[in-house]
Amino acid sequence: MKTIVLEEPGKFNYTYTTLNEDLQPDEALVKVHRVGICGTDLHAYQGNQPFFSYPRILGHELGVEVLKVGAEVSNVAVGDKCLVEPYQNKTQDQAVRRGFTNCGENISVLGVHEDGGMRERFKLPAKYLHKSAKLSYEQLAVIEPLGIGCHAVNRANIQPDDLVLVVGVGPIGLATVIFATAQGAKTVVMDVNEDRLSFAQKTTNIHGTVVARQDNTIDKLREQFGGDLPTVVLDATGNKHSMAKALDYAAPAGRIVFIGLFQGDFTFHDPYFHKKELTLIASRNALTADFKQIIQMMEEGQIDVSQWITHRSSFEEMVDKFDGWLQPETGVIKAVVSL
Repeated sequence: MKTIVLEEPGKFNYTYTTLNEDLQPDEALVKVHRVGICGTDLHAYQGNQPFFSYPRILGHELGVEVLKVGAEVSNVAVGDKCLVEPYQNKTQDQAVRRGFTNCGENISVLGVHEDGGMRERFKLPAKYLHKSAKLSYEQLAVIEPLGIGCHAVNRANIQPDDLVLVVGVGPIGLATVIFATAQGAKTVVMDVNEDRLSFAQKTTNIHGTVVARQDNTIDKLREQFGGDLPTVVLDATGNKHSMAKALDYAAPAGRIVFIGLFQGDFTFHDPYFHKKELTLIASRNALTADFKQIIQMMEEGQIDVSQWITHRSSFEEMVDKFDGWLQPETGVIKAVVSL
């Protein structure tokens, strides 16, 4: 079957692989129809993705078709259109037993810790498949990044009277905006890229934008929030300098959520942190409940992310196009690959 392998940073190999299609009782065999390209894939290609090893078949934002199911599978059937929940736990460790399946001690993420969906077919435990009779394969493939934003907003416990700042408006930041505004909170976005701010303003229900500057960012934030600072700051950049500035942006007794991550140590001035009595929260992956919530919202027409998909490619063309998707001037928000 057709397969694309990331052999090492900067080097894809378009090749053919085989698959033993015999199933365990709890497994399903799926055909991949769409693969969304995300920051994880881009970072892996550049050689700066944490928790990653080579060679690896990328791809965890997937719209798939069920081809075959094991004897004990009841949640999906042959022919179902599904998204794949890519966070698979290999043990029932403490986090998993407590319901935190997004951060189990032995979690394995498709396309990161184990081979993902940049191939025609693969098999997986069927419990990680979520079906929809209404959504297209392309819609299903963009639900995973929505899950990241949904989980981050839930972690922040955003209320209607909160003042929310989302920093970084790539796909994850845009997803975060969707669920923050759905809570009824006044939401402003910040980025260094004015084109992305304009895109966010056109496609979401944000209340304002701020261009990140060295000199007057705090003043601009206060202008957006009627003289106040945000009670919730969600940073989706994975940039250590941006993350450090979040402590300045947040109001006293505010909450900061780090969605993005970088390979390095994060430090801050402890007296300043205590003075403002800030709450610092990490957000990783998403929960099964998040995927179910998003499918329902999309099926009911509450979420439409069709404008996010700015670039498309066939499977055969992807290797040649991938370098271009790394360049900001190409205006990529979300690229989707078709098989």
